[in-house]
Amino acid sequence: MKTLLVLLLLALAILAGQRLFFSFAAQRASDYARTGPAFDLRRHLAGPILSEGVIFGPDGRVASRFVAEMQGDWDGDTGTLSERFRYADGGVQDRKWNLTIGTDGRFTATADDIIGTGTGEQSGATARITYRLRLPEAAGGHVLDVTDWLYLMENGTIMNRSEMRKFGVKVAELIATMRPAP
Repeated sequence: MKTLLVLLLLALAILAGQRLFFSFAAQRASDYARTGPAFDLRRHLAGPILSEGVIFGPDGRVASRFVAEMQGDWDGDTGTLSERFRYADGGVQDRKWNLTIGTDGRFTATADDIIGTGTGEQSGATARITYRLRLPEAAGGHVLDVTDWLYLMENGTIMNRSEMRKFGVKVAELIATMRPAP
């Protein structure tokens, strides 16, 4: 019995180490400090933006697809990013982010379905933000811990990869593109 417990603890330690050092969660903004072009929220999340994406469920299969129209407006270091998502099932969702740029590439973000304040950091060609998202009641009303990574490509397109977790377990992943609308 003692051996089984030791093996179980060892397996949990290996899984935790794997998540910390060899996974999505292992990324740090400083990992990208020397990459370019430089990501600037005020520049790259300004004006009309088009986005297409997919959301994968906990089983790794596509759970939802969407197209989004966004509008970024800035006044100095404060801005808004208004989003309208149109899902493949016909659903529509609106969100308006309120963004504030701080020092050293750090920023904060709030929105109606975000619990508290999201915190983020720009570094090199990336931006990362973490926040707690309350899903709509139609989706169960769950609260998820979200980490969004935005990767700026040389042509101005932004690749967005997000993980959503509940109690530390990954329950969804989003992959999307964002690019200036014509």
